[in-house]
Amino acid sequence: MSLDTPRENAQAGGGLPSRLTPDRVGQLKALLRGGLVRPEDADYEESCRLYNAMIRKRPALIARCTDAADVLAAVRFAREQELTLAIRGGGHNGGGLGLCDGGLVVDLSRMRGVRVDPADGTVRVAGGSVWGDVDHATHAFGLAVPSGVISTTGVGGLTLGGGLGYLTRHYGFTIDSMLSADVVLADGRVVTASEEKHPDLFWALRGGGGNFGVVTSFLFRAHPVSTIVGGPTLWPLERATEVMQWYREFIPAAPEELSGFFAFLVVPPVAPFPQHLHLKKMCGVIWCYSGDLARADEVLAPVRALAPVVDGLQPMPYPALQSAFDALYPPGLQWYWRADFVKELGDAAIARHLEFAERLPTMHSSMHLYPIDGAAHRVDPQATAFSFRDARWAEVIIGVDPSPAKAAEISAWAKDYWDALHPYSAGGAYVNFMMDEGEERVRATYRDNYARLVQVKSHYDPDNLFHVNQNIRPTAEAAALH
Repeated sequence: MSLDTPRENAQAGGGLPSRLTPDRVGQLKALLRGGLVRPEDADYEESCRLYNAMIRKRPALIARCTDAADVLAAVRFAREQELTLAIRGGGHNGGGLGLCDGGLVVDLSRMRGVRVDPADGTVRVAGGSVWGDVDHATHAFGLAVPSGVISTTGVGGLTLGGGLGYLTRHYGFTIDSMLSADVVLADGRVVTASEEKHPDLFWALRGGGGNFGVVTSFLFRAHPVSTIVGGPTLWPLERATEVMQWYREFIPAAPEELSGFFAFLVVPPVAPFPQHLHLKKMCGVIWCYSGDLARADEVLAPVRALAPVVDGLQPMPYPALQSAFDALYPPGLQWYWRADFVKELGDAAIARHLEFAERLPTMHSSMHLYPIDGAAHRVDPQATAFSFRDARWAEVIIGVDPSPAKAAEISAWAKDYWDALHPYSAGGAYVNFMMDEGEERVRATYRDNYARLVQVKSHYDPDNLFHVNQNIRPTAEAAALH
């Protein structure tokens, strides 16, 4: 099949492509221990739900995989039948890239499991696990793997995009703790990618997204993290300029064990937030200090010196912080994301931020600035596929609300906000924060690493079977050079 051969798919209604006879579908079903979901099945609608309810897609088939053999059977079937193929782990992807219209979905959500080896500090994680699974297993040993900020996020999607979160300054991105991955390739092989085996593939998996195969198992290095000091500090929106100017200077100079992402937010009407602040627009920083607890008060003294009106800083198990926002952002909300990398947070940019913070459209909508420095900066930008290690922040603007009636409003706010701030950005964006934004945005995100990614893609997936992602298109020329 050539690079540009269109795959025959069903219509968006979820029916089967005409050549997929009941016998062929039955053959696939017989190969799957986890089962096969079809449009006529009672659980089809539930199986099509995504974390982002703004996205609706109707696949022809959903393969519920329980092991690598199921994944292998599904990938081979999609290739042989020339079906569009999507891979779903945690399902959190903002653009809904865990599903496809009319094709086959490899659903990894039943492939959950974590094994910690405390002797050598490694963690083996099944490809369909979520970060809450990992946090639960590692915390018992006083360990953690760097991840994100919501525990229901899938391990696979977050890792393959880079992995940005509370421990980035202390221990780097998730990919910096990744030791190997077991991968089902487009040609039906199953390989282990590491520094020693298939190092080109291992390089690309660390930040290049789901372009290269289906990861059925990860091996991570864990780090000593147990009780942390964390939580939110909030200030009135009227002080946002002052707080942002302070934050841009404080974070890069702070000990690497301290991280905190800045946010504009509407205070949720729940405890422990004071009732008089409920539904009030504010600015804040959500902190995580993972260093020596005896030094916590000293390290956080400059934060408290800024006199936050809410000081939620307290000792807690690391998994408690990781899951603190799970209830606020359950599956099924309407989401619209826009993002950029940022190198400088100048006064002019801060002024534009304030304009849109004052117009936060809903309680769930927000803007976050995640710090990128410390340990993440000490890795060469070409050592992994993740290119923007020289950025200072990953900015994400999220329009969110439970009601579909708000979809147009929250999307327009996010788009306008991004348009206003993009001129102050470094270009490109964290792929896990991107919607379906086109090839040029993907190129801008990988910069000088893009050509090498094309070579790896062209070698391992020359027909672009894995294209429901932030796609890196293969070329015949690149395949010849590999």
